[in-house]
Amino acid sequence: MMSVSTDTGKPSKIIWVEPEDCILCYACVRECPVRAIEVRPNVDHVSILNDRCIACGSCYTICPTRAIRISSDLEQVRLDLESGKTCYAIIDPSISAEFPDITDYRNFVGMIRALGFKGVFDMSFAVDLSAQAHADIFTDFRGKYRISAKCPSVISFIRKYYPELTDNLVPMPIPAIIMAEIIRKKNPGDSMVTLINPCLASRLDIRRADATSPVDTQLTFPELRELFTLKKISENSVEFSEFDPPNGRTGSLFPMSAGLMQAAGQFENLLDSNFLSEEGRQNMLEAVDEFAKTYDIRKHLDLFYCEGCIMGPGMSATGHKFRRMTLVTEYARKRTGITGKDEWTREINSFPLADFTRTYTPDSQILPEPDESEINDILSLIGKTGNDDIDRGCQACGYRSCRDFAVSVAQGLAKAEMCHLYGTKNRQEYIRSLKTSNDQLAKAQKALQESEKLAREEKEMTREYSETLSALLQKIPSGVVIVNENLRIIQSNSTFIEILGEEAKTIDEVIPGLKGADLKTLLPPQMINLFSHALQHNQEVLHKDIQMENRMLNLSVFPIKKGNTLGAILRDLSLPEVQKEEVIKKVTEVIDKNLEMVQKIGFLLGEGASDTEKMLNSIIKYYRSED
Repeated sequence: MMSVSTDTGKPSKIIWVEPEDCILCYACVRECPVRAIEVRPNVDHVSILNDRCIACGSCYTICPTRAIRISSDLEQVRLDLESGKTCYAIIDPSISAEFPDITDYRNFVGMIRALGFKGVFDMSFAVDLSAQAHADIFTDFRGKYRISAKCPSVISFIRKYYPELTDNLVPMPIPAIIMAEIIRKKNPGDSMVTLINPCLASRLDIRRADATSPVDTQLTFPELRELFTLKKISENSVEFSEFDPPNGRTGSLFPMSAGLMQAAGQFENLLDSNFLSEEGRQNMLEAVDEFAKTYDIRKHLDLFYCEGCIMGPGMSATGHKFRRMTLVTEYARKRTGITGKDEWTREINSFPLADFTRTYTPDSQILPEPDESEINDILSLIGKTGNDDIDRGCQACGYRSCRDFAVSVAQGLAKAEMCHLYGTKNRQEYIRSLKTSNDQLAKAQKALQESEKLAREEKEMTREYSETLSALLQKIPSGVVIVNENLRIIQSNSTFIEILGEEAKTIDEVIPGLKGADLKTLLPPQMINLFSHALQHNQEVLHKDIQMENRMLNLSVFPIKKGNTLGAILRDLSLPEVQKEEVIKKVTEVIDKNLEMVQKIGFLLGEGASDTEKMLNSIIKYYRSED
């Protein structure tokens, strides 16, 4: 007995986006019937949400850059065939519409066998079985209206977005799964079963997480063509071959609307029939929605997502619908006469319908509805007010209305930048902002040029001032040194180096002006203490006489920059000109002190003060004279 399965598993990834090829045209967003395509902020490509996707293939066929890719079993099928495994092929009846140049179906059956398949089976027989089950349920009405279980996209759509209708699905697997189970019953043992059809959504059954599918791999018709090319197989290189039994009859009409019901002997008589057949995305969506919301549709629904399998995403893109319908009809007419009705009936009865059942379970992907205030905030953001017709919109974003778009933004499936009006407004504001920025930049550049000019002038003035100061510094007869906070020499004159002696002169030959030299290694500790005191307390230290070796030196230290730079004057008191200067200085101090005293007792000293001043001035004059 065949296994009775419950559809609970989640498929692996079937469709995805190659980011580098996506141009964000939003064509896929417009085509997706279930909002399974996400556009995130700060991301320059769309993403497909696998849990929400029903694998209808609409995004794949509409993408202008082929950024949307589908999973392929082509390489696995090739390896299976070359490995010597027992391989069987299930052929969808729509193959007749794929190869209009092959007028005899036995030709493409022979080509498929030449690939290495041990058995080639027509799915029409499984369609006949499924049609019988549908007819029984539709005819034996017990108050519960049903939806056909022939199209994988429709089944997935109902489970995910109308989960309350899941129990209304006819409890049968899709025909491809039924056919695979028949093959495995007739051919027990290890084997690989490959489904060749134009449907992407059938992979939802093949790649179920619970690994219960009797189908191992799948090929689209373009992939079958690729395999023929790879193996260099053409219709002229093979002999005719028939399908392996069991053979179907009117099940070959399956790829067209109402083909399943036609196979069941049911005809869509507008007056008497108890079912409605619809095909195409929009018709399917509206039919399911009305079925769920109203009681006026007192009919069973027989639905295709595509405009029949002959227009599925796994067909070559160059075909035309009505030409394909003609090809399928001619093919069905030929196939119907292959097996007699009695033989066909015996085959059908050998596979009880009870052996092929499936219980479908809900897989709700319905997102919570955002708060009305959040929707209104987004509408306001994109420039839509209460007076705008938010139920229409330009649809450039890919959504049917501005409200649908706002809901999707609130649910995290879209971003505000997708709105043409919002984008135009932002671009205009950006242009205005850019113009203002350019004006400000021009002003800043002009100011920078002026600043650079002033800086160059100041730099030149500083250079000239530095050169002048350096020249003056060298002319000063006393030793002068300037140091930083670490007591390293910034600048010094030749007199300072001369006073320090031979060691300093040697350093000066290597490092002119002793720049960077450590003052602590050149002067005695008592002098260094005076430098440290002046630096720490920011105070002048003037005229300190210090013995250095056999000489008496006079040191004055003074801050130039607080806590940062010090200057110092060092004189050798043993030099004649310094002695002379010191005498003059001392006498001048005496004169100043005597004058101060004279001012206090002026009337007492009288002429005595005048004589004293004359005497001291004469001494000064004497020491200043060259004699």
